[in-house]
Amino acid sequence: MALGLLAFSVRAAEPLYQNNFEQATIGDVPNDFLVLDGDFAVKADSGNKFLELPGAPLDAFGFMFGPAAQHGNEISARMFGTKKGRRFPVFGVALNGVNGYRLQVAPAKRAIELLKAGVIVAKVPFRWGGGGWLRFTLRVEQTDKAEWTVSGKVWPDGKKAPTKPTLTHKETKEPRNGKPSIWGSPYSGTPIRYDDIVVKQIAK
Repeated sequence: MALGLLAFSVRAAEPLYQNNFEQATIGDVPNDFLVLDGDFAVKADSGNKFLELPGAPLDAFGFMFGPAAQHGNEISARMFGTKKGRRFPVFGVALNGVNGYRLQVAPAKRAIELLKAGVIVAKVPFRWGGGGWLRFTLRVEQTDKAEWTVSGKVWPDGKKAPTKPTLTHKETKEPRNGKPSIWGSPYSGTPIRYDDIVVKQIAK
């Protein structure tokens, strides 16, 4: 009986989706990615593989993947970018489809922003000098009969994750069903890198 419960717990803890690109072919894009726009490709550096978005053109690019959901899921990922002069990239993770919720770092604004359908619904101050990996998590969960909470965390890779959300937004309209996605805008003219993408269920 104990072994059966342990096996169930292990299965329940397994991610709904994960990709660290270690099995991916350099120069390609994973087959399960739906690239909306952008010349993404798997690259390698110092023995580590990752997905890279080139530094040009200067526009917004993204790709979708994994299972669609309205709420109860969390996406996490690592991202790397560099600045050039006073120019910085913008990058982040999203849930609930193209017009869903996006958590992004906007270093030129010295802010972390949460957007819904492209409109900023929450933001907090944030300073980042570039040249390092950042970790992101974003979740959408139902917290009352007619309330959903969207929360996100951003912190430097290698540091302990914050115990409290970096920012939070309350929603009274049920979120749309949609897939997770990753976004980037290489405004600095330098590449953006993505790694360790995970989607997991946090509630039924």
